Amino acid sequence: MRLNIAIDGPVGAGKSSIADAAAARLGILHLDTGAMYRALGLKTLREGVDPAQEDAVVSLCQGLNLAVQVGEKGQRTLLDGEDVSSQIRTPEVSMAASTVSRYAQVRKHMVALQQQLAAAQDMIVDGRDICTTVLPQAPLKIYLTASSEERARRRWKEMQEKGEPDTFEEVLAQVIARDEQDMHRPVEPLRQAEDATLLDSTNLTFDQVVDQIVKMAEAVRNGD
Repeated sequence: MRLNIAIDGPVGAGKSSIADAAAARLGILHLDTGAMYRALGLKTLREGVDPAQEDAVVSLCQGLNLAVQVGEKGQRTLLDGEDVSSQIRTPEVSMAASTVSRYAQVRKHMVALQQQLAAAQDMIVDGRDICTTVLPQAPLKIYLTASSEERARRRWKEMQEKGEPDTFEEVLAQVIARDEQDMHRPVEPLRQAEDATLLDSTNLTFDQVVDQIVKMAEAVRNGD
């Protein structure tokens, strides 16, 4: 059986960076599925397509030139041949990604690609419906979360370091809005799978979270 580790959780929980670190420790790869939806969100903004117009978004998705390169140094997301790994991390793209990810045909297309990648090799896969939809048979499932205030604080700190002017209150409002949208979308809403381990990182350091995930993964690997 492949060592597929499925991690779900809300925006700002640190899934991607934590999965990167845990995958490096375990000697396996990491697939950031959220980056795939973000790439589509970025495409809608660049093409002037309203993310709320489902038919237009589905049409755009069907012709999407999206590639995910997973290597030893992590994932690169390519849109129309361009590496957009940094461009897809803005708040505007984040909200667009949350909107386009609600559509059944979009999710069907993305999930098929994600399953194909995970079947080929051991990897950590993170997103919002990995445990429930993409890899329901994964031997290790984790729901990674933190309080909305703590997630907003972490994101606000990152933005301050980049020189972005948003206030903490604005970032907190964005986090709450994103949670509301992700948890109440009609297609595969964000939720904790019944057999997923809850990992609340509110009062944990980054390294402590990584340590816990690695410990759980090694137990699965050793058949414990």
